[in-house]
Amino acid sequence: MIPERDASRSLTEGYLTGMDPRTVAHVLEQIGDLLELHGENRFKTAAYRNAARTLSGLQVDDIRPLVRSGEIATMKGIGPATLSVIQEMAETGDSSYHEQLSEDTPEGLVEMLRVPGLGTSKIHAIHEGLGIDTLHELEEAARDGRLAQLPRFGEKTAEKILKGIAYLRETSAFVLFPQAMAEARRLLAGVSAHAGVTRAEIAGSVRRRNEVIRDIDIVAACRDAPEQVAASFAHAPGVREAIGVGGRSITIRFVDGTLLDLHCVAPDEFAIALWRATGSAAHESAVRDRAESLGFSMVGDRLVDRTGKGVAIPDEERLYSVLGLPFVEPELREGRGEIDAAEADSLPSLITLRDIRGVLHCHSQYSDGKATIAEMATAARERGWEYLGISDHSQSAFYAGGLSSDAVRQQHAEIDRLNEELDDFRILKGIEADILADGTVDYDAGLLGSFDYVIASVHSRFGMERQAMTDRVLRALDDPHVAILGHPTGRLLLTREPYAIDVEAVIQRATGVGVAVELNADPHRLDIDWRYCQMAKELGCTIEIGPDAHSPGGLDNMEIGIGVARKGWLEASDVLNTGSADDVLLWARARRER
Repeated sequence: MIPERDASRSLTEGYLTGMDPRTVAHVLEQIGDLLELHGENRFKTAAYRNAARTLSGLQVDDIRPLVRSGEIATMKGIGPATLSVIQEMAETGDSSYHEQLSEDTPEGLVEMLRVPGLGTSKIHAIHEGLGIDTLHELEEAARDGRLAQLPRFGEKTAEKILKGIAYLRETSAFVLFPQAMAEARRLLAGVSAHAGVTRAEIAGSVRRRNEVIRDIDIVAACRDAPEQVAASFAHAPGVREAIGVGGRSITIRFVDGTLLDLHCVAPDEFAIALWRATGSAAHESAVRDRAESLGFSMVGDRLVDRTGKGVAIPDEERLYSVLGLPFVEPELREGRGEIDAAEADSLPSLITLRDIRGVLHCHSQYSDGKATIAEMATAARERGWEYLGISDHSQSAFYAGGLSSDAVRQQHAEIDRLNEELDDFRILKGIEADILADGTVDYDAGLLGSFDYVIASVHSRFGMERQAMTDRVLRALDDPHVAILGHPTGRLLLTREPYAIDVEAVIQRATGVGVAVELNADPHRLDIDWRYCQMAKELGCTIEIGPDAHSPGGLDNMEIGIGVARKGWLEASDVLNTGSADDVLLWARARRER
């Protein structure tokens, strides 16, 4: 936590003379990128990025005391080279190493690193072969054919780069939910510590648990004049610019690109301000329409009746109650029928993490996981779950250490031994089997039949035409061994778009044959999209929420997956792994006996 400041201390004291960790972390991250462009080995570049992560987690305004005491040098991820950069920045505010690297690197090459699928080796080839050093020039070369003529490029590569540039422009302002939530919590700690703030909460798309986030909204109830409190944050550590100074709402851009929309209000306005800042715009509009139909209106952050008298709104529950509605959870506030459902008293009883009894999509050291089966089981048990399914990659996923038939038998024997030693916990034998290009599922029927359950996933040939990809997946769903369809659209958020596929047709077929569709909780995937969760629920399709964990820490992906499930209107009864291990086994067995 950021230490509270003495109320008598100036709000700007120390801000302009200190060196905040956010700024130093940003410079270290940039050094890592620049070194990568210059062809340095990955260990050296990783050192700077690791140090940046360490500093990003520090809840202090000024790192200079930590540098002077030597404490910074003892922190994990800080080595001699990164320490010298930190020390120089603490002393001078700048890094000569960063400046040197920046001068030696065309700015456009750094921007190219952000294009999906365009790594350093290709950027080197482009720069050396065509003399290109801006994103605009790269786009022109991809369009006019020059890029395709470079050795080991070709027309398909040029086309992919064009798509990547377009995708970058659409998504460059966004970050993944976990990154945004971590940043929002750090900013919330700073706002809450302000002497003039009595209460503060995260709002906006973070509170609604959107999968990608553009900016962070925080609402603060202030004992002092809201305008003065808002203005004081314009001088906070790491601020590059502040827009709206003088008003109660201020937009702050930090040096690392983070955007904070801070809304400062009087304490009796807090509930409606929080509701407004949470959004979405469509939800807010629907609620306002209902308020007006009942003779109420919103005036700023207050609700007034038809006589102009203010209505006391101490919390959001009271706001909805005054309007004759049950409380609408923030995740549902997307303007997708939640007000109609509230009026009909048919809002879903949303799933919670406590409803999960076990997890099924997990990897171990047998394929590309980082932990043993026993370690994964212990971690699952510590989280209060009753079972863990191990679903390593199948043999066709050679890039991920896919299991041969002998490795499968060895793994099953190990699971049997572990189950004999465990009380009140069970390890299930699963597999994440590749859906091959023709729609068949990796392994023969005999080996597939030896698993407790099979997750079938696409891991190759993402560029197939929509109908061909749909047919491929539909054929896999007809295999009676398949109990779960893994990450159905193959998307990687902010990196790779979903492959072309008729999702509705896939959900309908899965429902008909008794296959659960996965909501993959890996924050880079969150696949299927929450909008399709709502569709799946309406069609009666069972969802499995899988962490896609490759380490014990990856099991915590479930919390993020639950947030997405809630956005998709899912209840505990809609989700396979809210049942017991026996329920999962019965599900897979029923699938095979259809």
